[in-house]
Amino acid sequence: MAGASAKSLTLRFRSLIESQEEDKVSHDDVLFGFRLRLFTLAEELGSVSEACRQMGVARSTYYAWKERLERYGLDGLRVRERRRPRMPNQIGPHLEHRILAFSLGHPGFGPRRISAELRRDKWGGIRVSENGVWRVLRRFNLNTRNKRFALIARHAEPYDERPRPEPTELHIDAAEPGEKVQMDCFYVGRLSGAKGVIWQYTAIDVASAYSWAFLRSTERNPSARHTSELAHLVATELKAAGWKLREATTDNGSEFRSKDFGAALEGHGATQRKIKAGRPNSNGCAERVQLTILEECWRPAFSRSLAPRITALKRDLEEYLRYYNFDRAHTGRLTKGRVPADIVFKARKMASVR
Repeated sequence: MAGASAKSLTLRFRSLIESQEEDKVSHDDVLFGFRLRLFTLAEELGSVSEACRQMGVARSTYYAWKERLERYGLDGLRVRERRRPRMPNQIGPHLEHRILAFSLGHPGFGPRRISAELRRDKWGGIRVSENGVWRVLRRFNLNTRNKRFALIARHAEPYDERPRPEPTELHIDAAEPGEKVQMDCFYVGRLSGAKGVIWQYTAIDVASAYSWAFLRSTERNPSARHTSELAHLVATELKAAGWKLREATTDNGSEFRSKDFGAALEGHGATQRKIKAGRPNSNGCAERVQLTILEECWRPAFSRSLAPRITALKRDLEEYLRYYNFDRAHTGRLTKGRVPADIVFKARKMASVR
């Protein structure tokens, strides 16, 4: 058996173990001892087949190990260290660092949003598919928003969002800005330095994805006074851009069923369409933009501060809406990678118009 008796192999193995008395026995050491015992047992029994049967090892495996033993000695029985293979088409380290830096700077962005933003000239025109971005984030255990927010907030709570079922494709069409505008209210909470409850009043133009939002505090529920203010804001800015507010889609909350809100719409020549109860998808654009603001604005803001104040949140919301409307590439079905201000104002001249 490779010119070495069972006794000599055993003595050499014991000497190796004694030389590593201070080290803990690893799984590789146990496996090495198992393989060595197979050869000593075969020598003792004088039968390879019987030794393989008692040890539960195939004879082909025995002879493969024997070839390595004859070629490399006892080191041939040890577990070979294997590094994780790097595929030829895998994204290079320099691009991985760019993707990681951008994802941590914008932890609310998903792979599709990161891919769309990195394609722009301002970020270097990096063309990486959304699947490639997701694989990079997965390799560094940052493939979910919760993990990225946890890293920013300097804690690693092991929580992954449960996979959501695939929704049925429902589309809301609009040919031009102002044709359909959806409105909704979003509960923010009670904040330090503010009286009452903070609500976010949101509106979005379906055709362009141009959005409006502001924060107001009320004693408990949203107020019709603030929804009327939102209607005036939307109609005024659309009129300044050369469009007319025609229809406002809302839910059946008291703030939208109020006479004040109806009068505000009538004053601008617009009609109101109320969705059916239990059908939030009918107001899906407003629901989606509120989720986007939550993921890309509020969660990073609350991760950076333990007790944010309403003044700081108002400033964060204004800065985010400026980015959302004038500088963010939208990958929706109607926007097709364009910036909302380009659709509403035909060119990026929003600063001069406002």
